[in-house]
Amino acid sequence: MKKLTREFYKRDTLLVAKELLGKYLVVDKENCTLKGKIVEVEAYMGTKDKAAHSYSGKITERTKVMYKEGGYAYVYLIYGMYYCMNVVTLEENLPEAILIRAIEPVSELETMCKNRYGKSFQELNSYEKKNITNGPGKLCKAMDITKWLNGEDLCGDRFYILQDENEDKIEVISSKRIGIDYAEEAKDFLWRFYIKDNKFVSKLD
Repeated sequence: MKKLTREFYKRDTLLVAKELLGKYLVVDKENCTLKGKIVEVEAYMGTKDKAAHSYSGKITERTKVMYKEGGYAYVYLIYGMYYCMNVVTLEENLPEAILIRAIEPVSELETMCKNRYGKSFQELNSYEKKNITNGPGKLCKAMDITKWLNGEDLCGDRFYILQDENEDKIEVISSKRIGIDYAEEAKDFLWRFYIKDNKFVSKLD
């Protein structure tokens, strides 16, 4: 596998969003390397998107990482308890990003279960097994993605995304984004993308 380059991220956000599907999100820690296949994403299109944190065009302490060039991690807290992880795209000062909504666990499943539920995979019930990483807050908890990774360079060695050079062919489904009913016309844009029939997708249409 090879790490995605800066140039991968600095392209059109909708294109990058679709092409992130099937790639591998990696958190490299001292004692283990957590890895998951990206199976669901949502694109947030900056100042032209009423659902985006950067819609106002005002740079704040929270959103300043979105104004970096593509290839940085934007990690923020929602409801005071759940972290969400985004991939910043495009050139500097064009604040667009892609939310990673769901992953399929690939390595360190036991560690992910401990992080998520405080118990081993064998101890989980069927509902818990289906819900380890099928949502943005869930995957961040399972992979220990918190504010310590906000602003991290995804071209570095601690937090990054890999591409399998023999990548499987996938069918991409487009649909409305989830949980943005406040965003007026933007709530109807088909900027959510996921791998068809993958059981780790958060919500199937």
